[in-house]
Amino acid sequence: MTSTSEREILVTSALPYANGSIHLGHMLEYIQTDIWVRYQRLVGNRCHYVCADDAHGTAIMLRAEVEGITPEQLIAKVQAEHEADFADFKISFDNYYSTHSPENQKLAEHIFNICDAKGHISRRTITQAFDPEKELFLADRFIKGTCPKCKTEDQYGDNCEACGATYSPSELIDPKSAISGATPVPKESLHMFFKLPDFQALLEQWTRSGSLQDEIANKLAEWLDAGLQEWDISRDAPYFGFQIPGADNKYFYVWLDAPIGYMASFQNLCDKTDGLDFDHYFNKDSTTELYHFIGKDIINFHGLFWPAMLHCADFRTPTAVYAHGFLTVNGKKMSKSRGTFIKANTYLRHLKPEYLRYYFAAKLHNRVEDLDLNLDDFVQRVNADLVGKVVNIASRSAGFITKQHQGMLSAEVSEPELIAQFAAAKTIIGTYYEKREFGKAVKAIMALADTANQYIADQAPWAIAKQEGTGQQVQNICSTGLNLFRMLMIYLQPIVPDMAAAAGDFLNTKITWQALDTPLIDHQINKFKPLMTRIESTSIDSMLDDSKQELAKEEALKQKQAQPVGVLEADPIAEQIQFPDFAKIDLRVVQITQAETVPGADKLLRLELDIGGEARQVLSGIKSSYQPEDLIGKLTIWVANLAPRKMKFGISEGMILAASDGTGIYLLEPDSGAKPGLRVS
Repeated sequence: MTSTSEREILVTSALPYANGSIHLGHMLEYIQTDIWVRYQRLVGNRCHYVCADDAHGTAIMLRAEVEGITPEQLIAKVQAEHEADFADFKISFDNYYSTHSPENQKLAEHIFNICDAKGHISRRTITQAFDPEKELFLADRFIKGTCPKCKTEDQYGDNCEACGATYSPSELIDPKSAISGATPVPKESLHMFFKLPDFQALLEQWTRSGSLQDEIANKLAEWLDAGLQEWDISRDAPYFGFQIPGADNKYFYVWLDAPIGYMASFQNLCDKTDGLDFDHYFNKDSTTELYHFIGKDIINFHGLFWPAMLHCADFRTPTAVYAHGFLTVNGKKMSKSRGTFIKANTYLRHLKPEYLRYYFAAKLHNRVEDLDLNLDDFVQRVNADLVGKVVNIASRSAGFITKQHQGMLSAEVSEPELIAQFAAAKTIIGTYYEKREFGKAVKAIMALADTANQYIADQAPWAIAKQEGTGQQVQNICSTGLNLFRMLMIYLQPIVPDMAAAAGDFLNTKITWQALDTPLIDHQINKFKPLMTRIESTSIDSMLDDSKQELAKEEALKQKQAQPVGVLEADPIAEQIQFPDFAKIDLRVVQITQAETVPGADKLLRLELDIGGEARQVLSGIKSSYQPEDLIGKLTIWVANLAPRKMKFGISEGMILAASDGTGIYLLEPDSGAKPGLRVS
């Protein structure tokens, strides 16, 4: 598909949250978007790609508090890490910004004020759970307690992971703040709501306009058929975000200003770029194109709230919102215990970014389905396709040209029909790229690679070269091979841009879409250098081991934030107790005789303890810092008279003691000579 006239396109990916690292599940989206953007640029369209860190919300505020820094320091640190990872994965943003920016604040206030002036903002008092110790209102996920249905402990305030029941936080048995441990109390507060039902007709039309995939339009139809509800867009102080104009101690909910961050990042780009006009792309009558690439979990915000807000504020709505599924690894949800919850920078320490770009492309399509990263298939496919097929064409042809013909290609095309066949494929391959059917594009490109390899195998220049007077014939065969290789690299450029650039250096030419119609003849090339090396299975094993260790530190920080039972912290010091209270605690020396992982649990190990001639079972949240086999035989301290606790994964009889410094968890161990059963005094 070639462009008859330049299109003006603005593309975004969903904003990564600024309280953690980029992992391979995130990279699926950015790689998908980047391939599409690079294709648009390759065929000559004017395509801008912007993104930003999503930098607001309670979670940011709490994480910064745990790390002992300001929210501003946290988001600056995380943004620098995100930008480095994206750059290393060759994500070609024109601008990467932050939602905590003056442009975003100005736009958020502007949109809110217009919606308010038009009567689409309501105000009413609601009752919420309030943490009396932290003095903040609690979202459902910051409340934990016992499930009112199955009585499983330590469940979140909106649903039970054990039985699947949904409920309100007020229904929890013995609810506690997940932040402080205090019992929440009901408290009233005035909130502001965006009147989404006012836009029911607009959204019914827009969601069926072709701007969404059918699966997503059908899902949103369920919301529309049930009747839309007003959307709470305010949060009470303390909150890290933008204060709502004219309202004391009220802040914009993070999901109000997050999508506006797309506009803010583009505004920032326009301010830095001559001739790039924000209004030209966002005014309600704009003829430019606007595309959002997102995960399927946030479609309600992008498919309902976002177009309604834009329309209300007299901005254009998106041309399309493209949703994708989640990433699984080896057929299962990414797992920290198995090392398959892989951060971007962990991957990059062991493997080339273009391996993953190619593998994702080979499996991506335009439907809303999950994609599996099967690590064995990953190794086999990259090695077979990129190295065994594509690079093989160049390596088999280049030596004859550089050694026997001083690096000069033939003065004419000896296989015009074969060259024309490869050039004609641009129509179908371009269509696949445009429609986000990258897997089909890769399949078509690899079919051409098979044809090129078969041509060289059939011609066998290495055999012909042994005969006298065949120099021109060998030059023609190898020149044809290198022309076919160049065309393959043009087709692959959106997927493996660095490899394509290296191919251009080797061939001494630019890798452009327009060059498909102009073969290289009577052209000087450079000496061939390996363009892609094979993946070794040892690199995969090292990456998984490294991932486990890296994530142990992050898990320790989360445990520090959550203050889990059984992990003692030195700071801050808890409320003082009297000696009679302490005397009630029966601490005993025990020996760990068995240790094993708990299927389905991210943090727990099942330990069997010798308490002095008897055995007890404890479920302990120390999995991030210890391998089960390393614990067997260790002495530690056990709270003997703590009542048994029924947990989702079994009964825990007491508790072992450990300490945490935010980077690791450390069992408390008595001096050598202590015996199981001794009472601590």
